[in-house]
Amino acid sequence: MKSFPMFFRTTGRRIIIAGGGEQAAQKARLILKTDARLILAAAELDDELMSLVDTNRAKHHSGPITGTVFNHAAMAFIATGCPGADASLQAVARDAHCPVNVVDRPELCDLFTPAIVDRDPIVVAIGSEGTAPVLTRSIKTRLEAMLPQTLGGLAAMAGRLRPSVNRRVPREQRRSFWSWVFKSTPHRDWIRGRERDAARSIKMAIADGRPPDGAAGGQVSLIGSGSGSPDLLTLRAVERLQEADIVFYDRKEDEPILELARRDVERVFVGRHAGAHAWPRERIDAVIMAEAQKGRRVVCLQPGDPSASDNAKKELSAVEDAGIPIDVVPGVSDAIVASACGPNAANSKTRLVLQAAEKPSAGTIIPRSAGRRN
Repeated sequence: MKSFPMFFRTTGRRIIIAGGGEQAAQKARLILKTDARLILAAAELDDELMSLVDTNRAKHHSGPITGTVFNHAAMAFIATGCPGADASLQAVARDAHCPVNVVDRPELCDLFTPAIVDRDPIVVAIGSEGTAPVLTRSIKTRLEAMLPQTLGGLAAMAGRLRPSVNRRVPREQRRSFWSWVFKSTPHRDWIRGRERDAARSIKMAIADGRPPDGAAGGQVSLIGSGSGSPDLLTLRAVERLQEADIVFYDRKEDEPILELARRDVERVFVGRHAGAHAWPRERIDAVIMAEAQKGRRVVCLQPGDPSASDNAKKELSAVEDAGIPIDVVPGVSDAIVASACGPNAANSKTRLVLQAAEKPSAGTIIPRSAGRRN
């Protein structure tokens, strides 16, 4: 990356738009989604921008645009429509240490305007560092179709209830609590228009100090890491990694896969270190069960496909004996990947990943009552 994506607060901060025509109006429409103090710097404003001034949504600076206009501003958009004027104002803003975005001039930009999917307070920003705006808009269109319009309301309510959750729900159960809110009954009720039912069930769970029975508790997921290539994982494997509290792995080749997990996930390498032996199987099983019994979501990366691994079968037996639910996510073995490396390797790999995702055992939750695997 040549630029770092980040959200920053706009409350009480000044944002400058230099320009008074349609390009400036386009940027103003974007900034009006925030609570920033908008300053329109131009000798004349078109009717749309002038209406913002008349309704006190923006202030008009009609005098010379000098460095003092940009002093202490959070950012500036340069949108005069004149290439020469844009370059000149960009230099003035930079001299005032104000980061700028110059419309249609990526080489002059400190900031790039992303394509935004707005489900306030949930906001998704898609950027290409100014290189492919058509592609970013295409991705935005797909995400607009995927994310329900009402999703922001659920997130906003969760924010209002978060202090109550922090008071009543024990720390070790909070991740499970929020996972239940956003992935189970409350989420389904909310997006189907049953907001009152969703709110009622969340508040009842807060009063009880825990999510409903079955929503909390530890779980172990055995994930086939295949050859260690992240692009050969199934979608379910990625989801389990992003939910995990702790990940056990025994191959350095799997470290790229760990980048798909949460940044704060605990990573435990149980393979062979330089000058040291790998962990004994009994120790690995004991630590996995201890973590799951704390209510944590445990992921164990297994080379290839867990269903064909003797070590995985031993882990299954040990964890089942402890009454802990197990989630098995098949992977693509090294042998299958090697056999696919022919003239049609790309298509073969695609078919293999789809087949792995469609196996009946993928993601099966195995409760204690299901008995031991043969």
